[in-house]
Amino acid sequence: MSQQHVAGPFDVTVTPQGQPEVRDGVTTGRMAIDKQYHGELEGKGVGEMLSAMTTTEGSAGYVAIERVTGTLQGRSGSFVVQHTGTMARGAQSLSITVVPDSGTGELAGISGNMRIRIEERKHFYEFDYILPQA
Repeated sequence: MSQQHVAGPFDVTVTPQGQPEVRDGVTTGRMAIDKQYHGELEGKGVGEMLSAMTTTEGSAGYVAIERVTGTLQGRSGSFVVQHTGTMARGAQSLSITVVPDSGTGELAGISGNMRIRIEERKHFYEFDYILPQA
């Protein structure tokens, strides 16, 4: 098993679920995530995100669970990724990790980490993963 690397663009729609709650200056909310991945990862991502925004500009946090279904370099199946992100006055930290043993079909046994890049309002993924040989 060797580490593989794929990258490409994705489209994302985030839809608020219910009204955000503001308490002591912190706004919390829940959103539905709908993504379409393109390139060597071709498929759909569906998930749910919880977020918290503070009154300090650039300070916030979010967690999300997203199920990705499609093909990865020609192998079909699904897997789940867990997002954990924080911004501390603009300094960003983001971890997107494959949930262990969440792979199905030809993606069973997958592990890895994803990164997201945003350039001129366009979203891009980079995904480093390990998959047992077929």
